[in-house]
Amino acid sequence: AAARAAMEKTPSDEIGRDSPQAEYDERRRARRPMDSVVLLFDLAVSCFTNSMQPTIAVFAKAPRPGFVKTRLGLDPEVAAQLHEAFVRDAIALAQSASELVELHTDIETEAWSDIAVARRLQTAGDLGARMLAALPGVILGSDAPSLPLPHLLQLIATPGDVVLGPAEDGGYWAILARRTDARMFEGVEWSTSRAREQTISACRQCGLTVSLGPEWFDIDKPGDLRRLASTHDRLSPRTRALIERLS
Repeated sequence: AAARAAMEKTPSDEIGRDSPQAEYDERRRARRPMDSVVLLFDLAVSCFTNSMQPTIAVFAKAPRPGFVKTRLGLDPEVAAQLHEAFVRDAIALAQSASELVELHTDIETEAWSDIAVARRLQTAGDLGARMLAALPGVILGSDAPSLPLPHLLQLIATPGDVVLGPAEDGGYWAILARRTDARMFEGVEWSTSRAREQTISACRQCGLTVSLGPEWFDIDKPGDLRRLASTHDRLSPRTRALIERLS
């Protein structure tokens, strides 16, 4: 009966204090000698909890000066340092939401090697082809270093074949896909204000349902940096120090 009740919990229940993981941890702390049936139940609850956690792939370019954050109008070395910090923030955020986190880089790089995270190379092709190869699961970008954890958790809990985390500039800070289709990114003009609407249209033409999570802002232009400075309380110490230096 207890296992059946755990299976009936909604996604939002998984985030709360009464989640299967919380119940499992409480039973372990209070454990007395138990028979094999109870031990099997504990194992089943643990496996169920892990199966509910999505794999979050953090997509990132290697922090090469002149190749990242070029639209910010910064010195290339400084822009690369800022990008490196943003990716660290994205990995930390993802690891707060799931135990299953991977770092997907565009090329081989030693950057972020001090972080305990699985690493993969993105496939060849445009952004759509690279994302399609990494789905199903969640793909999190690194352009929103002040993104609140509840926003990511809400996106994960939102129903739908595809869930987008809308960015104010017309793109999206993350995508969750429970089902995929080879045509789901056809015709999308990446790095434009039309990318999100075109993704929604392409997915729906494939028969996929699309939902939206909460909106947040990316850091792509000089004005975005000034706005980011006003949210310094949400930033990691490394990113905060860089932003303060630029200010």
